[in-house]
Amino acid sequence: MVYDWMNNRGERFRLSASDAAIQLDLIAKVRGVSSAEDFFVQLPDTMKDKRIYGALLNAYVRAKMRDKAETLIDNMRGKGYAMHPLPFNVMMTLYMNLKEYDKVESMVSEMMEKNIRLDIYSYNIWLSSCGSQGSVEKMEEVYEQMKQDQSINPNWTTFSTMATMYIKMGLTEKAEECLRNVESRITGRDRIPYHYLISLYGGVGNREEVYRVWKVYKSIFPSIPNLGFHAVISSLVRAGDIQGAERIYEEWLTVKTSYDPRIANLLMGWYVKEGNLDKAESLFSHIAEVGGKPNSSSWEILAEGHILEKRIPDALSCLKDAFATEGSRGWRPKPTSVSAFFNLCEEKVDMASREVFVGLLRQSGCLKNEAYASLIGLSEEALSESELPRDKNRKSSYSSSDENQDDGSEVLINQLQGTV
Repeated sequence: MVYDWMNNRGERFRLSASDAAIQLDLIAKVRGVSSAEDFFVQLPDTMKDKRIYGALLNAYVRAKMRDKAETLIDNMRGKGYAMHPLPFNVMMTLYMNLKEYDKVESMVSEMMEKNIRLDIYSYNIWLSSCGSQGSVEKMEEVYEQMKQDQSINPNWTTFSTMATMYIKMGLTEKAEECLRNVESRITGRDRIPYHYLISLYGGVGNREEVYRVWKVYKSIFPSIPNLGFHAVISSLVRAGDIQGAERIYEEWLTVKTSYDPRIANLLMGWYVKEGNLDKAESLFSHIAEVGGKPNSSSWEILAEGHILEKRIPDALSCLKDAFATEGSRGWRPKPTSVSAFFNLCEEKVDMASREVFVGLLRQSGCLKNEAYASLIGLSEEALSESELPRDKNRKSSYSSSDENQDDGSEVLINQLQGTV
């Protein structure tokens, strides 16, 4: 990287603390946290200011290394480097990701006790934490406090976060009120708010607003990325407007710069859910015809269709292809798919096929993730296998690559980390 080249020419380029913080962040992203720690250790103590510590803290949080992050922020407190919102915000993103909402509250309390002013990120994360716990009252209390803080101007992320939580709680009217506020606060040429707006209107089943915002979005931007098409097609599918989703899929085919199988998967998933496996298989074949490549989730959707039609060999064949697909590393079948296949094997008394599938899960490394293994009923088996050592550093989160499990906090976490 450029910084390596500069470091090798120390006589010409003197590294500033700001440069070192950026370099540490890059090292963590490219070479891993261990390399970033090595870089931190070799820096002279005189250079290790709050920016350097903050960069290392951010690296730990991205890797979800809670113990190291908590130890580091304690050191930062001792050095007087935790007297502004950023390190607290970073820690709150960690606790949000770990779903330890009580610790988000403790961070906010500490800031208030130390007279550290909450910034827009602090409030947005706090709102998301309250909403994630299902507390409408607490979330609204935080919002009221936010409005009274003259240094804070609620932004579109504030209202998209609240809308997400209202939708989860079934409070449609309040959600739509927040969505109107989202739209009124979009500034500049930022596409991301439109993706959220379209997706959230789909979440409340308001397809008229999905179409209206889609039209506004297309009038502002001459080209729409795949993420934009994914957002609108996903929303229309959730709203039950499959014909509209199919029309926009056809529109996407004429303007796409690259084929994203996740978009076709949205339609395939609907077809399978409605019992139309033939149509799903036809679209699957079409992916290759237009130059695309099915991903692991594409194969899994077909497997789900075969499971519904009680065809074990065909389902198992699709699952094998899912694991063999390029880019499948890190992919795991949805727990619901695993459970459905196991149930079908029991119903058909086909334990041999069940064992083949368990072998695929084991060989792919899926069972090393204890939380995932427990969900699919294989935790004891995973732990008893000598070739599957427990990996305490492995993330306990899991998801299909196509699943959008955004709880409203992901966008503000990404925004926060972009400022570090």
